[in-house]
Amino acid sequence: MLLTPFMPDAFMSASSVPALACGSLVGLVLGLIGGGGSILAVPLLIYVVGVRNPHIAIGTSAFAVAINALAGLLSHAREHTVKWRCAGFFAPAGMLGAALGAQLGKAMDGQRLLLLFAGLMVLVGIAMIRGRHDEGIPGAACNRDNVWKVGLFGLCTGGLSGFFGIGGGFLIVPALMAATHMPVLNAVGTSLVAVAAFGVTTSASYALSGLVDWPLALWFIMGGVVGCLVGTKLASRLGKGSGATLKLLFAGLIFLVAAYIAYRTL
Repeated sequence: MLLTPFMPDAFMSASSVPALACGSLVGLVLGLIGGGGSILAVPLLIYVVGVRNPHIAIGTSAFAVAINALAGLLSHAREHTVKWRCAGFFAPAGMLGAALGAQLGKAMDGQRLLLLFAGLMVLVGIAMIRGRHDEGIPGAACNRDNVWKVGLFGLCTGGLSGFFGIGGGFLIVPALMAATHMPVLNAVGTSLVAVAAFGVTTSASYALSGLVDWPLALWFIMGGVVGCLVGTKLASRLGKGSGATLKLLFAGLIFLVAAYIAYRTL
């Protein structure tokens, strides 16, 4: 039985501290490398916080990721790194994909879903290694020639985001760069619009089925905000040249978590 939103006794529980710590870890990764941390949210909720139902972990993490993405979007909007026109085409197509993906994800057996999730993590790790030096072309944006590609990529990445209950920033950033050749900084800022939209769509679908633990999500969000602030400061101290190294290290972590998920599931 899920906890009742905003009830004091429900809000404070044995899982509050682990959720706060795990949210901080996800936020730290997001602050350091600008994406990818949300893929850790589901396994952390299951294996560290102790959420037994994979579908509840997916619905809860989707809501938390959406809120954290909105917080990050405000920062990028102030820096004028968001390509709003591209976001206007990408996000709605992705929301449709996320809604369809969420329905498919809820219909699948939880353990089988986790196994597929582990496979996705491996692909994400490989993509991070291969794309660690991608920068993009300054001045590139959406136009008549690539708008159909932007929408198609949005639909596909939204479907994966909804199916697995992830923010999908690690998929959206390369998708935006592939469709428009925009610089990576603009792709990261623009991706947050889609991440927030996908997360809201996915979590709404799961919430309608009673598969979101709201108090747990709030603890996860609070930890994520703190972790993101720390990660952003660390990234600025480490300098621009550290991004590729950090992505290699994070890819290694993803491979380890994927192996653990596969081991526990099988």
